[in-house]
Amino acid sequence: MTILVTGANGQLGNEMRIVSKDSADRYIFTDVVDASEEAIAMLKKLAGEDIKTDSLHLDITNLDAIRAIVKENDVNVIVNCAAYTNVDAAEDHQELAELLNAKAPENLAIAMKEANGLLVHISTDYVFGGDPYNTPCKEDQEGTPTGVYGLTKLHGEQAIQGAGCNYVIIRTAWLYSEFGKNFVKTMLNLTTTKPQLKVVFDQAGTPTYAYDLAKAILVILEGYKKESSPLSSESSTQNGIYHFSNEGVCSWYDFTKLIAEYAENKECDIQPCHSDEFPSKVKRPAYSVLDKTRIKKSFCVEVPYWVDSLKKCIGYLK
Repeated sequence: MTILVTGANGQLGNEMRIVSKDSADRYIFTDVVDASEEAIAMLKKLAGEDIKTDSLHLDITNLDAIRAIVKENDVNVIVNCAAYTNVDAAEDHQELAELLNAKAPENLAIAMKEANGLLVHISTDYVFGGDPYNTPCKEDQEGTPTGVYGLTKLHGEQAIQGAGCNYVIIRTAWLYSEFGKNFVKTMLNLTTTKPQLKVVFDQAGTPTYAYDLAKAILVILEGYKKESSPLSSESSTQNGIYHFSNEGVCSWYDFTKLIAEYAENKECDIQPCHSDEFPSKVKRPAYSVLDKTRIKKSFCVEVPYWVDSLKKCIGYLK
């Protein structure tokens, strides 16, 4: 099976390189930006010198370019890790966010429909947030985004469903890793260099280690490969929307406290505060815990506890 990964030099894309290193399938990694020297060094540290660090250039806003690479390489699956993820900047760049978060996934879905393949697309908890709730969000809960980022990601989900291809949409939340810019790496730096920090405690969710999400995707792909076998009695994958984050719940304050603890940064005084102390163009979801029952039942995916995964990631970063 040939699997094309978009956004391969981002957090999840790099973790896909690691988890697929020993796969019998053929992986093609694509992006519009080159990998940084820091990312390449980290890949080799985590997975060995022989890890694949190169990528092909692919603009997923160009449908013809997608069609060409799919045809040339006989691609069976696309895993879309690419997105416009700057939540605040999206408010001022709605057209670009719509292009990357809605139109581009639609292009990928069209290409997979034509190739009779599967699209695995990563979405977000930001499709929720407009209505008050305090129980984990289910897949069929109505999307009520509070900003451009969440709205364009919701449009992307709808475009994929409308294209008619086989698809698995995975909503995730609070993603972090050893790669790129993310909350864990930022707080590791700040708790080392600042004598005091204020961190919001009135937004709750679940941190998600990108490596764990990548492993879940690999489990889904293995299931799809079995279903697609000529010997299989199954006709198609289990199309639909699924949720994946690590297990458990915390606030950004709790998250930061544990980051500092595991990094042994004891000098920084970390204080809780309300979110209105940090004015933003976007109202973040106050409670964005995702119900993961469906993905666990459908694909037998194992979901690690967020504390255990955080400790593992910080160990690698240190």
